[in-house]
Amino acid sequence: MSPRGRHNAVDSSRVFAGFCLPSRLIAHLDMDAFYACVELLRCPELRGRPVVVGGRQPALQPRERAGGQRHFATLKDYSGRGVITTSTYEARALGVHSGMGLMKAAQLVPDAVLLPVDFDRYRDYSRRFKAAVAELAPVIEDRGIDEIYLDLSEVPGVRTVVGHDPLGGVRALALDIQNNVRQATGLTCSMGISPNKLLSKIASDLNKPNGLTVLTMADVPRCIWPLPVRRINGIGPKAGAKLAALGIDTIGQLAAQPLAWLAQHFGGHTGLWLHRSAHGQDDRPVVTHSEPVSVSRETTFERDLHAVLDKPELGAQFTALCERVAADLKRKGYAGRTVGIKLRFDNFHTVTRDVTLAEPVADAASIRRAAGLCLKRVDLKRRLRLLGVRVASLKPGG
Repeated sequence: MSPRGRHNAVDSSRVFAGFCLPSRLIAHLDMDAFYACVELLRCPELRGRPVVVGGRQPALQPRERAGGQRHFATLKDYSGRGVITTSTYEARALGVHSGMGLMKAAQLVPDAVLLPVDFDRYRDYSRRFKAAVAELAPVIEDRGIDEIYLDLSEVPGVRTVVGHDPLGGVRALALDIQNNVRQATGLTCSMGISPNKLLSKIASDLNKPNGLTVLTMADVPRCIWPLPVRRINGIGPKAGAKLAALGIDTIGQLAAQPLAWLAQHFGGHTGLWLHRSAHGQDDRPVVTHSEPVSVSRETTFERDLHAVLDKPELGAQFTALCERVAADLKRKGYAGRTVGIKLRFDNFHTVTRDVTLAEPVADAASIRRAAGLCLKRVDLKRRLRLLGVRVASLKPGG
């Protein structure tokens, strides 16, 4: 029986032993090393080994050997300039992380197993875990393929005291959600629960993998202030570097700064946000539905392609991107009037072009024609390393 159903449970909407649950209980759920763990479901013999997921080369597919054993490619076998999509925790412990170039990772962990990405499979497991969560907590904000926010404030039993723990109902619900996800997918997730999205996002990363962290505002000085400022979602490399130059490395140091000082250095709006964030304040709601702004796909080529010398390969890649964008639009039920392209050349110069059509389109052929018009407006003398296709100005009905 779930702890929420025990006979010694009492209503904790009132103060319990000097403690009262906040009016809002917001959770952030983050799947653990999602892509890598999905791959481990079909390659269980790799559990416990450093595994990297990245690249699309056919040669990266596991090959069957005599006796039923499989041969896996390793980083030392790879040549190209792909980047790591994700990696297992064993690989991360050796310094390999998402966004790192595969060739650089090969220098650190040459014998790490390398598997190709399979986004269709990841999207399938994404749908599965979200459906499992919705059975228990239906107020969900979708934040991507492997993370969501949940508003647990009104879920039955969440405000129930278990024994002498006023947070017992919260913890029991979270454990039920994690178990539901595991039963539906075979995967684990980590959860952070607090009065707001900002703190819950930080908390979900404090006890990975398969972790649960519940924070109240009283926990901010002890649990949040010692952390680096970059742990606040929204403080990027530039802001982090500026804070470091001002002698601020931790969230606690940021919280100690007067609002006027922050406004002086970062402007009034950003200064106020930094001040509130450092004190764990965030009143953003859980948004259950939002209209997409655009749908896009892009690919980095394994080698630089020339518009004339590599025309067949470049054309095939271009068409494939348009087909993938069209499939995304169909799945989401949208069409768009603006079609654009993104090009990055071998010197890393990036250009974009777009065209606005008279009527919305969603089929691959129409997207390909419009994107081709954009391509004609670009000087293609240099070789290309990246190509992207985008459809915007969306409306329902694709």
